Amino acid sequence: MSEPLTTKELWNRAIGLLARREYSAKELADKLAASAEPEQVAEVLQQLTDQGYQSDQRFTDSFIRMRIGQGHGENRIRFDLQRKGIPAELIAQCLEEQEADWFELALELYRRKYRGTTAGSDYKERAKRMRFMSQRGFSMDQISYAETAVAEEIAD
Repeated sequence: MSEPLTTKELWNRAIGLLARREYSAKELADKLAASAEPEQVAEVLQQLTDQGYQSDQRFTDSFIRMRIGQGHGENRIRFDLQRKGIPAELIAQCLEEQEADWFELALELYRRKYRGTTAGSDYKERAKRMRFMSQRGFSMDQISYAETAVAEEIAD
């Protein structure tokens, strides 16, 4: 490790990072940890939070909106947020506030991904589609709903 940064330099580095995008407190601490002592990082993070520059609430809301737009399901979003150090209570609160219809999101993704193809009638194709949807974070109920709805649309 090179010369540790002063508190002012650490603050400026954190502000520079936050100017580009939102970070969770854990992500920001991990990025700053290589440049300073843990106590100094904790102090700067506390100042950033107190002054409103860093907010796990704001980060979580932004992250959820972004991931929903990318076609990810609730399970995947929850997992990714936990890895970023967001408390489970905050994740649950923010997911509830989004009021997303996960069944419709699963259906939309399934339609988009498998547009123009026939329903997965053979076992291997169906398993492949279910695996894809599952990796995107949708529950088995949501996947079954999407699969059934698309099959009905094709049959009509």
